[in-house]
Amino acid sequence: MGWVMLGWGGLVMRGGGRLLGRWGCPRPHLVFCVAVIEEANWLTLEKDLEKPGDGFDAVICLGNSFAHLPDFKGDQSDHKLALRNIASMVRPGGVLVIDHRNYDHILATGCAPPGKNIYYKSDLTKDITTSVLLVNNKAHMVTLDYTVQVPPTEVGAAPELSKFRLSYYPHRLEAFTALLKGAFQGKCQHSVLGDFQPYTPGQAHVPCYFIHVVKKMA
Repeated sequence: MGWVMLGWGGLVMRGGGRLLGRWGCPRPHLVFCVAVIEEANWLTLEKDLEKPGDGFDAVICLGNSFAHLPDFKGDQSDHKLALRNIASMVRPGGVLVIDHRNYDHILATGCAPPGKNIYYKSDLTKDITTSVLLVNNKAHMVTLDYTVQVPPTEVGAAPELSKFRLSYYPHRLEAFTALLKGAFQGKCQHSVLGDFQPYTPGQAHVPCYFIHVVKKMA
């Protein structure tokens, strides 16, 4: 809401290669904003979505959303295309905020980093089982199997366990940074946060998520 009050416009994205919505505020002093829900494909974003002027002030893609886009061709060409399309929606001086899980830690240890998920503050998760799919000896997919305890709906009843599975492309920090800089053709300022806190490689605290903040230069 703070960005809206400043008169910013932006895009919010979700997993599966789709745009979730856009927002804007025609006059910074107004206390309401204009929100539009649209659907677009990351791979055809420039054709599916009308860009306002030079682009949006901010494009936000959080919650490990981008990792849901698979690499069916095995060369990450779809990842590169999607990021180029997303970068094209950012105006000069605007920012892209995009994240992914700490797959470096997952691939090195075989499990997700300890600690609560920064996006899901639930105490109901009882177990997360990690599987890594290798293709030609290269990590191609990470699958997380969740076991969640569901509170009983009746007094005295025993809680139930619910299980579900999510699969992701395991973006490593250094490699994903290179993809982002390539999408902006190097004309950007790039920084990384760990769980929305300052991050230094090799630090004691192992973040669950890396958040990339990319400012597009003129």
